[in-house]
Amino acid sequence: MISGMPRVIFDSLPGSARLWIFAAERGLTSRERDYLLSTVDAFLDHWQAHGRALTCAREFRHDRFLFVAVDEAAVDASGCSIDALVRDIKRAESVLGVVLVDHGPVLYRSGDAITRVSRDEFAELVQCGRVSADTVVFDNTLTRVDDVRGGRWEGPASASWHRSAFFTTV
Repeated sequence: MISGMPRVIFDSLPGSARLWIFAAERGLTSRERDYLLSTVDAFLDHWQAHGRALTCAREFRHDRFLFVAVDEAAVDASGCSIDALVRDIKRAESVLGVVLVDHGPVLYRSGDAITRVSRDEFAELVQCGRVSADTVVFDNTLTRVDDVRGGRWEGPASASWHRSAFFTTV
């Protein structure tokens, strides 16, 4: 028997909810976004860990960032349930022809645009002065909803892991 609540509104989750951030390699079209969100919603509506429904939500930002979160107060996401989520996202990747499951690249703001580069390319941009510690980056390694609500997801490189990885003099 399935217990608990299924998918809820992202803003209704507690700050302690566990978070996964998937960043598309490029902005999605409205059609691609609709496909991704309907696919993810169908998965989340039945997402379980050890036969128990997970209280979960998703949000999509800037046409390329998918947030999926679980309130683990009642039921923890298990390794198998997390693997199932990633498999579902990878299936959507193959249909859309866009990478979503890759935490290697750095995503940052370049004017109004969001740019995605490899870590080596970002290091080169730092060296030549094209990006700085003030450059707005996206920290897709965050694991709690409160981190996003607290403004730690999108902010200056000096305030995230990017600082120690790329700016040794800051």
